Amino acid sequence: MHQGTLWIVVLIKDFSTAKSRLSPAMRPDQRRALAEMTAARALDAALAVASTLAVCGSEESARLARTIGAEVLVEQSPGGQNPAARRGLDDVLQRGAGSALLLSSDLPLIDPAGLRRLLARTDTDGPLVVAAPAVGRQGTNALYLRPPGDFELHFGAASLPRFAAEAHRRGRGFLVHDDPSLALDLDEPGDLSAWRVLEPTA
Repeated sequence: MHQGTLWIVVLIKDFSTAKSRLSPAMRPDQRRALAEMTAARALDAALAVASTLAVCGSEESARLARTIGAEVLVEQSPGGQNPAARRGLDDVLQRGAGSALLLSSDLPLIDPAGLRRLLARTDTDGPLVVAAPAVGRQGTNALYLRPPGDFELHFGAASLPRFAAEAHRRGRGFLVHDDPSLALDLDEPGDLSAWRVLEPTA
């Protein structure tokens, strides 16, 4: 299925500053606990599927990742999702990765089966990009790259069409993978309501 070794790269922010846009709906301690919970869930799912590197924005998040069993890269000066993802890709390239899956750590419905469904789409030849979109915002919650290098990153608002254009520019196949386990991220208060509907125990 994969050309070369697959690594999953999980991007984890500093828990104390994560989820600031949820402040109208949650206290700081609740936001911290939520960020820690979703990060642990992402790491558990990733490690059940492939070798995993956590790119961490703080020593606290790095401790969690090490405890769960991931390899860890701590950002000394976090600069956002794209620089973190680039550092992670560079690191796994040095570890011999032939492909990489970049994952946000704020996906409350993520599970190993969802990651395997995405990876099943990669059973083709040649350079490839597979993007799992965020619900409703044209963002991207997971991005598979084969090979991991030679590709500009565009995480943020409306990243999905930019990734499609980048793949075309690089001569790579491009697939959009819609999956409920990867579509919901917790950025705004409305996302919490959607999560509670989809997972009533939340």
